[in-house]
Amino acid sequence: MTQLITPQLVSLDQNLGDSPADVIRFLAGKVAAAGRASEVEGLFADAFAREQKTATGVPGGIAIPHCRSAAVTEPTLAMARLSHKVDFGAKDGPADIIFFIAAPEGADQEHLKLLSKLARSLIKKDFTAALRAATTEQDIVDLVDAALADKPAAHAADSAAPAAEAAPASARAASAMAPKRIVAVTACPTGIAHTYMAADSLVAAGKEAGVDLQVETQGSGGFTALDPAVIAAADAVIFAVDVDVRGKERFAGKPVINAPVKRGIDEPAKMVQEAIAAASDPHAHRVPHFGAEENAEHAAEAASEHFGTKVKKVLLTGVSYMIPFVAGGGLLIALGFLLGGYEIALGGTADKILGANNLLNLPTEIPAHALGPLGAYLGAVLFKIGALAFSFLVPALAGYIAFGIADRPGIAPGFTAGAVAVFMGAGFLGGLVGGLLAGVVAYWIGSFQVPRWLRGLMPVVIIPLLASIVASGIMILFLGSPIAGLTKALNDWLSGMTGVAAVVLGIILGLMMCFDLGGPVNKVAYSFAVAGLGAGSVANQAPWQIMAAVMAAGMVPPLAMALATVLNKKGFSLAERENGKAAWLLGASFISEGAIPFAAADPLRVIPASMVGGAVTGALSMAFGVTSQAPHGGAFVFFAIGNVLMFFISIAVGAVITAFLLLALKRYAVRKPVEAEQAPVAVAA
Repeated sequence: MTQLITPQLVSLDQNLGDSPADVIRFLAGKVAAAGRASEVEGLFADAFAREQKTATGVPGGIAIPHCRSAAVTEPTLAMARLSHKVDFGAKDGPADIIFFIAAPEGADQEHLKLLSKLARSLIKKDFTAALRAATTEQDIVDLVDAALADKPAAHAADSAAPAAEAAPASARAASAMAPKRIVAVTACPTGIAHTYMAADSLVAAGKEAGVDLQVETQGSGGFTALDPAVIAAADAVIFAVDVDVRGKERFAGKPVINAPVKRGIDEPAKMVQEAIAAASDPHAHRVPHFGAEENAEHAAEAASEHFGTKVKKVLLTGVSYMIPFVAGGGLLIALGFLLGGYEIALGGTADKILGANNLLNLPTEIPAHALGPLGAYLGAVLFKIGALAFSFLVPALAGYIAFGIADRPGIAPGFTAGAVAVFMGAGFLGGLVGGLLAGVVAYWIGSFQVPRWLRGLMPVVIIPLLASIVASGIMILFLGSPIAGLTKALNDWLSGMTGVAAVVLGIILGLMMCFDLGGPVNKVAYSFAVAGLGAGSVANQAPWQIMAAVMAAGMVPPLAMALATVLNKKGFSLAERENGKAAWLLGASFISEGAIPFAAADPLRVIPASMVGGAVTGALSMAFGVTSQAPHGGAFVFFAIGNVLMFFISIAVGAVITAFLLLALKRYAVRKPVEAEQAPVAVAA
């Protein structure tokens, strides 16, 4: 097996800058210089993106930035001991010992286990003391190799075996009345470092408290599930995770402590004490299990979340599951128009062609703008498939809103309520209301106390049946007609928007798209456009115009950042100029997040400049009647854009305005000299 670390990958007692980005870039350069990565920027981007999700600083002056990246050619450790400490987000302050773990996307299990073992060693004080006392790069390599060569300690993370020995008598006495059995799951997005460090920290804290604590690590090196008997005997559960727990239903009904994986490293003793307290508290939050008595406890947990947050979460769940139907259906319809002309959608033309023709019998009467008989037939095929996909838009929205509230038992009632909304002409507003109603009813029925023999039927028969009757019945009897009237009024208003009204709406949407670059406000504007896309037609193009304005405005910030770095290279650091290169493609693809690195470094200039350009683009797009039948894709779905020339002109104008405004703000506002920011990067080079 290739050696994970070599002296070439070690840097001792250097000042690498003031920020985690500086240090990570330097170490990424080390990895690339050693021939273990194909490029610095790709590796840096992946590692820094991981760092932005969760800070990698841990107690003891240690930081472990890590990632899996396509740029990495073989699993690698790079290490830096800093003369100037850098804050990686640990509670006890900045770090001076940095280990950068770089793994290929397809790293083998043995390498991943070694990387994880190294991460575990870093919570041992004698190991970190030896790292600080080392005098040469080879000393560091020898210490790491020795740590990796040691036989792994018996640990529930790998074997699900008991992880704690008998605690000292004093600890046992202090916890005589406490539960003796706790199980835990640790998991982080990458599954290399934090997952295993949190597991070891929790086990050590459990041992200190006199608790039998066993951990299941759901990491990238594979995992062994806890024995069901161990879970059944546990008094409480700790989830120290940043991702969903696999097999969460195994812990149903157990008192649970939920926290990010980093808290398992920073505050393991406190989490163990919270789990001990939860085990004795009849009102403690519990792992949900629909259709069982424990579901009532889940209600208490859900109630603790802010109402607005819960509503936003379930609505975005519905929108996220709906988007594939919109994307697939919208692009298919657009392709149908491309081949068969817009007339393919009028007067049942597509149905008539498909009913009377096939590939061996092409139509003789074709729409005026079709690309010949074959184009007319294939256009009709694509249009019909797209239209059928679009027909699932509202039911999918409602079904997965209900899923966000009541989990799987809510899906069928939600889809049914969505179908009722379509039947009654209530549109996507009806889908929103129907999905919320179905989810609440399904959740409520799932909280019923039922005999044990009936529990198995609850999620697959009883809840879907009763919730469908109640939710869809309410929609048909009481809510459907008023919502349909409101939907018609809204569509009439949108259809009648011209001149100033349309421009004002475009300005508002542009401002929202550029305010937080992929954040909640951005998502509200995008969700509004996507949810209404299905109501668009050749006769009513207002929803398509809204979609075009939203997409065009969302493309402005990254394109403007890329343009600004070209116009004034000296005004940006090397890292920003490199990010600017990537921002061209991100902006062209309608990925607003491409501007986030710039906004994070200089929010008071980047965000206002972006909002001004986005507002102008939104206004121009609406004023020129640009339409988009595709919900995503940017420049790459040009064939789905109506008035495509003005679409690109609107974007170009907004991007130029933002770029020049940003450069003006940078020039006339006080700002830290770029040279100071570049200094650490020069070391990396």
